[in-house]
This record gives sequence, structure tokens and C-alpha cells, in this order.
Amino acid sequence: MILLLALLSVLWGERSLCLEEDGGFTFDGNIRQFAMTSNTVYIATEERLYQLSHDLTLIHSLTQRGILKTGNQQDDVQFYRVSDTFGRNATFSINVLLPFTKNDSLISCGVTDDDCGHCEVLDLKNISNLLYREHIQVGPLKSSSRSVSFLVDVKKTQTGTYILTAIQQNESQSENKCGINHQTINLQDTDDKQGGGIFSLTDGASGTPGIKSKGDVEFVDGFQISSTIYLFSNVLSAQTNGVRLLWLEGKNSKTDSLKSLRGATLSVSDSESSRLVASSVIPGQQPVLWSGVFTMDGVDTTELMVFDISPGDSKDTDKDPDFYTSVPIEVTPKILKPLAVLFRHSYMTSVLAVRQRGWMVFFIGTGDGQLIKLSVDRKYHAACPTVLYRTSDDLKVFPKLHLDPVDRKYVYVPFRNQIKRVPVSKCSTYTNVQECWSAQDPYCGWCGSKSSCTFEDDCTDSDWLSIPDESQHKMISHKLEKDTNGQISLKIHTHLTVGQEAASNFTCQFSAPSTELCTQNNPPQQFPQCTCILDTTLPPDGLHVIVKFRLGSTQLSEKLSLTNCSDISGPPSSVLCQQCIKAGCRWNTNRCSWADQTEINDSVCQNVQSGKNFSIPEISSITPRVVSFYGRNHAVLSGRNLDDVTAVRMQADTDCTPKESPVWDNTGFSLTFHIPTSDIKGVVNVCLLLPDGRCHGKAKITYSSLPSCTNITPSSSWISGKRKITLTGSHLNFVEGVIHSHAMHDVRLPRNISSQSLTYDSPEALSISSSTMFLKVANKTLNCSTKLSYYPDPEFTSFTATRTGKDVRITIQKKTDKLEMTIDELSMWGIQDKPKNCTMEAKETSNNTDSFTCEIESSTNPEFQQLLIKYGDKSVKLENKDESAVYYFLMPILVLLLTPAIIIAVVLFYKRQQQRLADKMNKFVEDLELNIRNDIRQGFVELQTENADLLENVGTIPFLDFKHFASRIFFPENESLMESCIKDISQDVVKIQLDECCQGLSRLIQDQLFLTSMVHALEEEKSFTIKDKCAVASLLTVALHSNLSYLTEVMEVLLKDLMQKSSNTQPKLLLRRTESTVEKLLTNWMSICLYGFLRETVGQHLFLMVSALTQQIAKGPVDCVTEKALYTLNEDWLLWQAQDFSSLKLKVLFAVGTDGEVSEPLEVNALDCDTVEQVKEKILSSFKAKFGFPYNIPLRDVCIEYEKNGLFFPLEEVDASSEVIGEVTMLNTLKHYKVNDGGTIKVLSKKTHPPLSPQGSVKDDENFSGKYFHLIDPDVDEDQTKNPERKKLKLKEVHLTKLLSTKVAVHSFVEKLFRSIWGLTLSRSPFAVKYFFDFLDTQAENMKITDPDVLHIWKTNSLPLRFWINILKNPQFVFDMEKTPHLDGCLSVIAQAFMDSFSLSEMQLGKYAPTNKLLYAKDIPKFKQEVKMYYKQIRDQSPVTPAEFKDFLHEESKKHENEFNEAAALKELYKFIERYFTEIKQKLDENGVPAELKEQLQHVKQSFDGLKSCSWS
Repeated sequence: MILLLALLSVLWGERSLCLEEDGGFTFDGNIRQFAMTSNTVYIATEERLYQLSHDLTLIHSLTQRGILKTGNQQDDVQFYRVSDTFGRNATFSINVLLPFTKNDSLISCGVTDDDCGHCEVLDLKNISNLLYREHIQVGPLKSSSRSVSFLVDVKKTQTGTYILTAIQQNESQSENKCGINHQTINLQDTDDKQGGGIFSLTDGASGTPGIKSKGDVEFVDGFQISSTIYLFSNVLSAQTNGVRLLWLEGKNSKTDSLKSLRGATLSVSDSESSRLVASSVIPGQQPVLWSGVFTMDGVDTTELMVFDISPGDSKDTDKDPDFYTSVPIEVTPKILKPLAVLFRHSYMTSVLAVRQRGWMVFFIGTGDGQLIKLSVDRKYHAACPTVLYRTSDDLKVFPKLHLDPVDRKYVYVPFRNQIKRVPVSKCSTYTNVQECWSAQDPYCGWCGSKSSCTFEDDCTDSDWLSIPDESQHKMISHKLEKDTNGQISLKIHTHLTVGQEAASNFTCQFSAPSTELCTQNNPPQQFPQCTCILDTTLPPDGLHVIVKFRLGSTQLSEKLSLTNCSDISGPPSSVLCQQCIKAGCRWNTNRCSWADQTEINDSVCQNVQSGKNFSIPEISSITPRVVSFYGRNHAVLSGRNLDDVTAVRMQADTDCTPKESPVWDNTGFSLTFHIPTSDIKGVVNVCLLLPDGRCHGKAKITYSSLPSCTNITPSSSWISGKRKITLTGSHLNFVEGVIHSHAMHDVRLPRNISSQSLTYDSPEALSISSSTMFLKVANKTLNCSTKLSYYPDPEFTSFTATRTGKDVRITIQKKTDKLEMTIDELSMWGIQDKPKNCTMEAKETSNNTDSFTCEIESSTNPEFQQLLIKYGDKSVKLENKDESAVYYFLMPILVLLLTPAIIIAVVLFYKRQQQRLADKMNKFVEDLELNIRNDIRQGFVELQTENADLLENVGTIPFLDFKHFASRIFFPENESLMESCIKDISQDVVKIQLDECCQGLSRLIQDQLFLTSMVHALEEEKSFTIKDKCAVASLLTVALHSNLSYLTEVMEVLLKDLMQKSSNTQPKLLLRRTESTVEKLLTNWMSICLYGFLRETVGQHLFLMVSALTQQIAKGPVDCVTEKALYTLNEDWLLWQAQDFSSLKLKVLFAVGTDGEVSEPLEVNALDCDTVEQVKEKILSSFKAKFGFPYNIPLRDVCIEYEKNGLFFPLEEVDASSEVIGEVTMLNTLKHYKVNDGGTIKVLSKKTHPPLSPQGSVKDDENFSGKYFHLIDPDVDEDQTKNPERKKLKLKEVHLTKLLSTKVAVHSFVEKLFRSIWGLTLSRSPFAVKYFFDFLDTQAENMKITDPDVLHIWKTNSLPLRFWINILKNPQFVFDMEKTPHLDGCLSVIAQAFMDSFSLSEMQLGKYAPTNKLLYAKDIPKFKQEVKMYYKQIRDQSPVTPAEFKDFLHEESKKHENEFNEAAALKELYKFIERYFTEIKQKLDENGVPAELKEQLQHVKQSFDGLKSCSWS
């Protein structure tokens, strides 16, 4: 028993097999059959049968090797499995594999080595259990035959299941030697109870029914839907091939079912013959839709088509001429035409169709190893195909694909000897709503609750936004309509499918800068459309509009540029038509007009004829025509009439957005362009784009697989480089260069190249190491699996020369090494009067010495004292050592004779050395003097010729809105309070009702007596810090912002109290610092009241001044580590150590998408001493200045490449080539990379073009300033000869003129800014300034202060010092910008000059005065006069009446109501009341407040204490 169990375990045991990490399984033989049930996958290979779970985990495997045994009778032969130790003489090759789920069995039939049929019935749940076996034919005997088999149900009194086999027929097939010859189509029993026994062909008394065929036929697919059986075959003949569909009705009996035969021809072309390659029925109700992959004779592509294959009712007229049950009938078969051609590809091998929502989704396998997904809407409009999986070795996809039956989010993809489980979609890779929608993937939608792109069943609520049932090019479209009254309507349509809840919460919000956009009588918003009736005319230059949408919890926004449709005019052209459609207008009769109720479609632009006569271009050739799917740089197109061509357009047959590549070097007969990347391997059509938008010419480009390398010969190189290296692999003809990890910027160009091999010269290495290799393909870099080892250069020791006849044979000795140098790598010459070539002959190795032999022909003199050896790029001279013994004998004699001469020479040398040292010192002093002179002269010349060429066009000024401006003023150092006290976008239009506790506190602080008492009580406490005073002042400002009149009254009372305190001591110090609550309150009050004046009058001048200062700083070197600059206003930030530099003009290209396409070049000014990070900043700054809006990729996600010799190399802050001094690394600059003036730089996104060696910014390093340096050398001893320029003596004082140069450059901007602040608009100062200055005048009069200086100081402390200085030093409070420490230092100098202009004291400046005072010393007196005039003009103005000022404050409150979170401010304010509750009560008692007020305070406390659900944040 034990032996039997052991034997069974050997026979049926499972091998160790490979379950791959990426969701695949590799078999130890090629796949023959593939079947599945509701949770299990069955795979038959050449020698094994596998049972796998749905996630491709192995359950059982079964060997198909064994022996054939003959029974008692001659024809009783059976197949038995045996272990590997037994002798085996047979293999059971499975051709039919059918899971019979109703019977819990697996039917496997095929052929054994005696060419006879054999069948087994196995346990469906455990294939190791054999239920039945029989030596009988079911299905084809040929493993390579094009035959199909499947189970069908035939309905009688009860349904019976039979095996239908449709067997390939051809004239060449041999006679069946094992008994019955099967007919073309057969039905065989699956059960002994069906009459004739299992696998029987007979049908009782009716005999053996079957369907025969006239000629050669092969079968592709078959299935049953309801009672109808469908079979698809290729009918082959010498003249033509056709695709035939057969219908059978599974009713009554096998005989009746086979006799119900009807047929139809699937006609895919009127003339060409065709063949069916693969097939899949499309799930759904009537009609029955089916998809097939066809190939036409003489055409090198395959096509995917859709047919309606419903059988219809015409049973008698659908007879088939090629298939019959008794005798053939001469009839013309019914013709079925395709409903649509969906997709074309060079080599499709399989297809699987599924339905997803309203879409059909096709999974397509190809002959070059791709799984392509194609989504098609109900109108048979195909979206752009995507590649779900791609093999690296072009394996053909098996003809059948299946979905995972358990988790239908995966599809099984079988290849030669492996199967992959590939996700049907990559929803999670789309990061926002627009990306998720643009994928046009029916499986994916935006889940609002998760804020991510997901499958529908992964979104827990109904808030799931997906694409509509019909294909659309834009998620949000708009059109402009104009009625007969001239009223313009903007209609927005969202192309989305959403749940009922999200649709019911649909809202739109229209906004435009500085204008009310929509009228009040807009139609109600109803998903999917909303309308805005414009309340304004459209300006000639267009109107920029932002539309915000809310669908459930998802917020969307769309930026539109509205243009008057009538203004879009000009000669008709495709370009003008596209502009018209894009603007939301309608193209009608060759002109642009207002839209109407009809749908806007840009397809009308394809047929627009241009009035201009361009020569029609023709394409003769494209080199190369076959590329990898990474594309190719510098492709050449030849043809005729190419002069007017603007771009090369590449378009696949499907509705993908065409890719356009700009052209250059256009001679009219040839041009150069980049072939962009492609997601799909296959053929694309090429045409040439003209300026009018038309595209002419016809050519094709084929995208193929990526190159790969498998071997390298030789596997090592000498460190001096230039060794000839040969790579072998596949598709190597696509390689444009080879890169080594130790020399990333040294791209080695191929010398000889073919598909299988590539030869190049190795780069040099600094040390012995191993170097990883990369293949450069277009703009991508591929890792090569091989490495190149580096060893020291070969060491040649000696040579000998011997005569052989007329020739001289030379033998060279070399130390043995690991280089394995061959004779082909050496060249040698013997040196006499002239070099004589020595032909290499052989190499021998013995005793750690390599000997190379070469011959010099017809040499009269065999004596060679020197030998010239060349390998790679290096030449070595080798001396003849044969006479060395004579030298050793003569050497002592020579030493004795030369000793006196040596002594004399040493004395002379010492004297000469002394003279040289003196000369060197003199030269050093002269050079030092010359350098200082040059620095001073350069500074003088620059000062006298300084050209204020700073750009005034800085694009749109990025003002912050009021609430963000105010919050930064109110809470400059408390970000949490800042965030809690302002509302986000979604809250802006909603007035939040205060809860009971907040309402009580709000009423309490509206009482002036309580509020002033509370402030005084808090300020009397020592624990109440200045930080607390500022917080309370700002919280009060937020809480009372809706009642600015009351806030002003409270401020006045508190100011009067403060003045009474200060008047007794030093009144001039009043308001100088923020040491009380009211002083911070005054700052906030000024900010609110002067915001309009700041934005409308001062803001532009402030932004221009900051921009000019930033541009001036960037004109010269800026040290990236310390941020010091050559051009600055602040001596502390002066980069006086700067070396010489030169300006560069760079041509910058921006990558568009991921396909290698680039924008038009943008000219950017840079310096050769700029680091890579600084160059990026200048590029993005130039982009914003040019286009008025920032680049769409943040700085840290940008990488740049430099074009050299037609290839792009990455530029990085630090890499292997960076200079290192001690332990400090110098940041790479443009000079380091040898970037020339006019050089081309390409800007890429790290997300779409990940760098080869990904690194974050080195600035993220905590020890950045300790590890790196830029322009200021580290304190490390260094060999001065390496970089003498860096060691020139530099004097800080010489460069002080740079401060003056910077001041001159920005002075006009500073003057305009100052005068905008103290100038009077229409002879009036802002209301708040006049009102508050009059208040100060009144208080001085009441307090009997007669000193005019006190009033001047009060006004200066309250307005310039308290408000304007804050704005001047912190432009980030006003604009959406960042302030660097260096910019802060420069702004401090300007702010000091601004305050000095308000000072009453005279400045006494000497030669030791600080430079920031000296810089504006001559301007201050003039500014002071203007300030005095400003104060006088305000005093002379007519006063602001209380009513006028109250109206002004009310208007300011109303402008920004509901922008602040009043409830949050009240809750924060209560925390202070709670902390000092006792002290506040005492103060109220002291001030004799009414009892009702104290009761109200107690009630507020109780409300807050009892409110458990009140959120404090």
C-alpha cells in the first residue's frame, strides 16, 4: 500500500513551477489548449495539463507522458501515465479541452504517438482523479489544425449536452488508420445514457449524422446562444478565400440539429479574398453582434470589424454551397456586410469583446506581444486605443483571450509558454478629474468621496463621475449664442455620466476679473447644462472667464477665453475654422458666426479650402521608416514642394489626437523632424501640414519593439578608452548612442550597426571599476543587462627583432592582464629613419607574459631601437633593451667624469632659481595691480553705461484677494489662526449662522463699555504678552469686520486712552512700536481701509519695482548656496568674490506630452556661471513674462536637457562629473557642461520623463551649505594651478559700485512707487488717511500739544511706519509670490530710504557711514520736501464728514462680507476671556458697568462651558 501511494505521488505529483510576481505563470512547454470555468483555469501544454486558480496559483499539474499498452484484443490500446524513472514511449497531446461543469468533469481528447485518438474524463475539481479513458477520436488528430470544439445543448424532452467538433479539411491530409473517418462537423455524446455510449457519433436508428464540406476548410470559432449554434470558418480555394458563418439549431436530436444547417458569407471587401483570424461575440441582447479580426490577401494589415450575425427567419433561402449533410447544393450564399470597421493593425491575433456600461470594450492581442484595449461607443466610434501589456521579446498572443471569471477587472493573456493576468484598466494612474475623463475608459470614473480615479464598485457612494455613453473630445464644451435682441448667452455643457444625487447637487458659478459677468435672469441650472446671459459686451481682445462646477462633492473649473464671433474673420482656412470652433462659435459658409441650437463639431474644418495657393507637397521617402516605439530624433524626409511645410503629422487609423512634429533644415527637397513616441507598436500614416491647416502627402512609419542587449564582446576595456566594443542583441539598429554610468554625458556614437549587433568605442575611465551600460533611444535611456569592466592600460615591457629572409620579425612582450587583447586591436611600426608598418601575425601566452608577433616586409636593416605601438586612441613608444648591459658598464665611469660638472650646474641653477622667484613676484604684483585696475575700470564703465533695460511687461499682476491679504496682515506669524479665520472657496457664498454661544459673545463685544473694559483688563496682566495683544486685536478685527463703524469707534476710544498715558511721559514715542492691542488694531484698520488704494494705485508700481529688482539681481552672478549676488542694494548680500562671467542666449524648447514633441523655441537669457537650478528658475520666469501665466509644472518637477551633436543630455545639479574640493562639491554650471551661446535646452517633466538617476533638489539636504559650494570657494587648500582664475585676489571695496549700478537700474521704479504712495489722486488722499490725520490733529489740540514735530511723528508712526513699511518689506502679503532672504535684504534698504524721507532729523554721513544710508543720501532731501508737501495737502483738504466716512466704512464691510469665519474668531477670542475671566469681571466692577452686562458675560461663559459639540477649530 505504501509503495502504491509512493508510486502515485511520483506519477501525479506536481513540479516546481513559476508563479510570477507581476500576475503571470510560466509553463515548461508551449500552450496547446486554454479553457476555464467560473473559478478555475485549465491549460494544456505539449507535455503537461495544469489546473490553476483564477489568480493563476497552481492547484494541480499532470504529466502527459506515458506508455501505450495493448489489451486482450488487437485494437484495445490504452494510454497509461508513468513516472520519469520508467521507460516512456508515448505522449498524449491534447487537442480538445472542455470543462463540463454540469457533470463536474473535464473532457480532454487528442492524439497519442500511434496517431490514434485518445480521450480522458477527469475530475473537474482535481484533474489528478481519472474518471474514464478510451482510445477514440474526438476532434482533430493534427495538433496544428485549425479546428474548433465546444459543448452544445440539444433540446428534446430534456436537454442533452453533446461535443460539437468542426475539423479542418484539406486535400493533403492522410487517411485515418485508426478506424472511423470523421466528417467535417460532428456531434458526439458526453454520457453513456445518451444512447450510443460516451463519445458515440451515432444517433439511434438515424445512423451517424454529420456535415461534410466540398473543399479545403478551416474553423476559427464557435459558440451557442440560446438554441442557435454559430460556427465561423474560412473556405479556401485556389482562386479566392472566403469567410463563412454557419447556423445550426440545437433541437430534437443530433440528426435534426445537423440538418438545420444554414450559411452566410461574411463579406469584408467587394473584390479581395479574405480570411478570419480571430473572433469574439459581443455580449448583449438582440441583435447578436459579433467581432472578427480579418486579413485580406495582398494587404499587410488586419482589421477588426463588427457584424450583426442574427440568423433571421429565411431558413430555406440560407442554404450553403460548401457544407451539406447528404449531397451538395449549388446555391449562392447569403451575404452579410460589416456594420463598422473599428481598428486596423499590422498583426492582430486575438480579440475579446465585453460590454461596460454603454460601451463595447475590445481586448486585442497582437503578433508582436501587445495587449491593446479599444473602447467603442454605441455609434461604433472608437476612442484612442491603449496598450495594457507589452512583452519585451515580441511573443505572439494566443488566439483566445478570457476575462477573469471571479474578478472581472483582469484579462488572461496567453503567450507561447506563459499566461499573464493583466488589469483591464489603470484607473489609479490618473491623478485628477480631467485625466480620468480624458482616458475615455468606460471602466474608470472619478470618485468624489475618495478624490481619486477608480472602478465603479471601488467607489462606496453614488458620487462617481464617468464618461458619457457617446465619445466626446472635451469634458466641458461651450458655445456662444446671440439672440435677435443682441443678447449674448454663454452655454456650458458637461459631458459626464453621474449618479442622481450628484446631478441634483449640480451648480455652476461664472466669474471674470473686475466685472460682473452674468445678469440676474439666468435660466435655472440643470445638469448637464448651465447658461450665463452676459451682462457685458465682449472686448476686442477677448474676455477671460472662469466657470466653477460642483457635482456632488467634486469641484471642477474651466478657463474660457470668450471672443466676439463676428471678430473672428479673415481668409477662409482650416486654422481660422478651428479658431472659430474653439471659441464656441459656428463655422458656416466659410465664415465664423454665432452658435445656434445645432451641435458644434470641428469636423467641418477638414474640408475648408484656403484662398492661398500652397504647392502640394509630396513624400518620396522617410529615413528611418521603422523605429522603436520611443521614436527617433533627426529623421529625414525627402520629397517635392516641401517649402511651405510647417510640421509633419502622424495619425493612427483610430481617433487618437494626431501628433505633430515641427520641421527644420527645410531645403524644399528634404527636411528634418523628430518622430515622437508611440504607445502602440504598429503602422501610422504620415502627411505634411501646410499653414492653412491642410495635410498632404502619404507615407507610413512603423513602430517596433525596443532594443535589447544580450552580450558584449570584449567584456572589458583599458581605462584610457577607445576600445572597440561589440554589443549583440535585438533591434539594435534603433540605438542612437551608448552611455556608461561613469561618464553619463559622454554619448558614444555607433560605428557599425545592424539589427543584431552594434560596435562603438569605449569611453575613458578615471579608475578601475565596472561600468553599467545604457542604450540611448530617441529621448529615452534603456538599461543594458551587461556591464563593462575597466582595467589598467596594457603594459608592454620589451621587444626583440630577428631577420627571417628579407623580412624582420618583431616579438613584443606584454605583462599578462585581464584585458584579453587580440592582435586585431594592436597596430605597430618599427622606428628607423621613418616608421615602417609591422603586420600583426600571432599572440602567445606563457609565464605571465603575452607575446605578440608581427613582421616588417623587405627591411634592409633589422636593427630597430624603438617601436611605436598603438591601441585604441593611445600610442606607446617602446625602447630596445638589448644593449642595456653596455649601459650598466659605462654608467659608473660617466658618473665620475660628470661629478664636477654637476656641482657647477647646481650652483648656476640656484642663482637662476632666485632670479626666477624675483621675476615671479614682480609679475604677481603687476597682475594683481592690473586685475584691480580692470575691476575698477569695469565698474566705472558699467556705472556710466548702465542701461535700464528691465522689462516692464511682467504679465498679469498676481494680486492676492482681500481675505488672503488681510489674513497675512492680521496673523503674520500664526498660520493656524490665519487658516481658521478665513473661508475656503466653497464657503464664500454662504453666510454661516452662528450657534447660540457665539451669538451671545458677538452681542457682548458689540457693547463698547464691555469691550474697552475687557481690553484694559487683559493689558494690565503681565502674562498677557505682545503676541497675545496682537492676536486679540486681529480676532476682534475679524469678529467685527461686518461693523467697521463700531470697530472704528472702539479704536478711537482705546487710542485716546493710550495718548493720555503717553502724554505724561514721551508723546513722540506714541504708536512707534506695537506694544498695545490698539496699535495692532490700528495696523489692521489701515489695511482694511487702504486695500482699495493699495490695489488700484500703489500695487502696480510695487510689483514693477520688485520685478525690476529681481531681474537686476539675476543679470549678474548669484551664489546658489549663500544667495549673495553681484548686483544688489545691500552690502551684506554683495558677492564680491565673483569670477568673470559671460552672458548666454539659450533657445528653450518645452516638451509637449510624452511623445517627444516640443514647442516653438523661447529665448532665455542666462549666465555661464548659473547652476542648473538657476537656469530652470530663469526659464520659468521668462515663460511667465512672455505668456503672462506660469508654466504648468512646478520647479521641483522640472528637468532640463542640453542638445549636443543632435542628442539631448540631462543637466543635473550634481553628478559624477562634479568638481570636488576636499569634502565639498561644486554645483554644476552651464560652463561646466560647456553650454554655448545659442545652445538649445529642452524642458521636461520628471513625471513623464523620469531622469536616469532620479534625485531630489540638493537644497533639500539639511547640510546643503556645508556639502556644496557655487561661486564662493570653500576653506580648503587647493592646487592653484588647476583653476588660476578662481584664485585671483578680490577686494570687496572694488565691487561697491555694483550697489550703485543696481540702484541706478531700479531707481525710476522706486521713485514711481514712493510718489504713488504720497501722491494725491485727483487732489484727494484716501478717506481713511484724511479722517485719521484729522483725528490726530483734534487729539493734539485737546491735549494742548503745540509742538508740530509731535504731530508729524504721530502721523508718520501711524501710516508710513505702521502700514506702508509692512507692505514695502513684505510684497508677499499683497501678491502671490515668494520672498527670498536676499530680496528681503534689498527691500530693507528701500524701506530704510522710505522711512528716512519721513524723518525730521538731518543725517550726518561720513566715509564710514553704512552703505545702505549712503546709497540714497542724495535723494532723501528731495523726498523729504515731497513728504512735507504731502502732509500739508492733506491738512488743507476739506474734512471728511462723519456721514461720508460712515458710508465709506459700510461699503468696505459690504464688499467683503462673509469672507471671514466670524464663528472661529469668536471661539478663539473666548479662550482669552476664559483665561482672564476673573480679571475681566473685576475691571467691569471697577468701571461700574450695568448688572445686565455682567449677567450677559456669565451667560456666555455658561453657554460655552456647556456646549460639548462646539468645534474649536
